[in-house]
Amino acid sequence: MAEKNRNTKRKSTMREYIEAILIALLLALFIRTFVVQAFKIPSGSMQDTLLIGDHILVNKFIYGVKNPFSGNTWIPLKKPARRDIVVFKYPVNPSQDYIKRVVGVQGDTIQIKDKKVYVNGEPQDENYAIYLDNKILPANVQGRDNMGPITVPENSLFVMGDNRDNSYDSRFWKFVDLKSVKGKAFILYWSWDKENFSVRWNRIGDLVH
Repeated sequence: MAEKNRNTKRKSTMREYIEAILIALLLALFIRTFVVQAFKIPSGSMQDTLLIGDHILVNKFIYGVKNPFSGNTWIPLKKPARRDIVVFKYPVNPSQDYIKRVVGVQGDTIQIKDKKVYVNGEPQDENYAIYLDNKILPANVQGRDNMGPITVPENSLFVMGDNRDNSYDSRFWKFVDLKSVKGKAFILYWSWDKENFSVRWNRIGDLVH
């Protein structure tokens, strides 16, 4: 009888552990799907705001609760605004995630003249943007430095990397559908400098803006 009670107790304890693990996994999945998700920066297109090896957290709830499969918004909160740094499904290959800064929203007219960005005819003060190439390419060669004007369609965004001369963005493949937006980057929780094999301690905890 005592042996039977011990076996029953072991099974009960094991069941509690399994239930606790399953609940933790479901909770983690829920948080990752609807609340916050971690991403790693693989390229220099957002320098110097985000560096290669930065690890960021993205707020997935800020723009509303979305269907994780279709991207349709179940509970709307607000839409991305100009200057937000957003993670989205790359329009050319939705299996990849891209991160860029919002330059224009629905109805905005975007034009680039000799690297200078104009939104609705107004020149933009972009102290976060960097230019590493002194050459200015004409519009008939490439849209990197001269482009437009073009108008952002409904439920879309025009996005650009902060490293303006080295970013593959809306200047080349046009617009991001709002359904493809995963969330807004908000904090940097880890940063690894691969070239110098060191942690960038001074960046950890920085807000992304």
